[in-house]
Amino acid sequence: MVSTTINGVAPLTFVEPRTLPRYPDNTPAHDAYGRRIDYLRVSLTDRCNMRCVYCMPTVGMQFAPRPEMLTNDELLLVIHAAAAAGFRKLRLTGGEPTLRTDLVELVRAMKATPGIEHIAMTTNAIRLRTLAEPLQAAGLDRVNISIDSLNSQKFRQVTRGGDLHAVWEGIEAAVAAGLDPIKLNAVIVREMNDDEVGALAALTLKYPWELRFIEVMPLTGVADLANAGIVRSAELIEQIEALFGPLESLGHTASDSARRYRIPGAPGKIGLISSVTDPFCATCNRMRLTADGRLHLCLLRDNEVELRTAIRNGASQDDIEQLIRHAVAIKPWGHGLPEGMLPTLRGMSQLGG
Repeated sequence: MVSTTINGVAPLTFVEPRTLPRYPDNTPAHDAYGRRIDYLRVSLTDRCNMRCVYCMPTVGMQFAPRPEMLTNDELLLVIHAAAAAGFRKLRLTGGEPTLRTDLVELVRAMKATPGIEHIAMTTNAIRLRTLAEPLQAAGLDRVNISIDSLNSQKFRQVTRGGDLHAVWEGIEAAVAAGLDPIKLNAVIVREMNDDEVGALAALTLKYPWELRFIEVMPLTGVADLANAGIVRSAELIEQIEALFGPLESLGHTASDSARRYRIPGAPGKIGLISSVTDPFCATCNRMRLTADGRLHLCLLRDNEVELRTAIRNGASQDDIEQLIRHAVAIKPWGHGLPEGMLPTLRGMSQLGG
């Protein structure tokens, strides 16, 4: 095992599969804290057709060279190994996952993997107008769609050029294709779009969707924005209740990051995701696969385990399963923000949230 320090901070672990102790291969993978880790968020690309201010820095964004990205065959090898280790749910992310070539074929192959029960995708929806139906036919179960403003001009500002009309067409296509339940993600940033919380929440009065308000996170390239712009869930609830009255609490599913509420009588729901100020580490069940083939163990830490090198050195599916089980075993309890530790290795567009 070799650990390399990135920027003096980030432990990046390269492990020869043959040097690992043999992890049990007939039980679902659990970490050292007893959490079953069965949800893999798969970044298909670090590229995107938008440049959201909370995701990418204004200047200096660098994308991984394409030869460093996992090929379809390499990616499917990891998916099969993850399923063998007990992973049941996949979420396809990016960057923007719809930019990945052969996405429909990838979804079909992933859904055919024994053990994979559910595939979701987080997308900006710009390309869903034509992709929603074939993706659903291939096995995609549902989508989360990013929409941070209902004002076209402000939407262009937040996304640095995004077209709100195209996103709305994508939402309509997802509904028509049956990619239910639709969830809309809104990252709220103080003095940018926090004045639209009420308008976004009001969508749940009209549609049976879940509107998820997400805290901006201090990842590489946007840490200053996050530190100044974070809006706590308690403040969001206060804003919504001032407009619509007391919210009905729908509780918290252990494996979900969102705490759910409903405006009384609304067909839709409101979800609050407070990864920074009210984290859900105790019930975390997820891990992230980067597009360049590393398992990222916690969104707000830099710990990673390399898979691509092992694959390109001829590792078998069983070898990769053992590496995945090792990554689960060393997964940290939670982020280190309270202790002043900030992630430095990757930005949001490289991790998919």
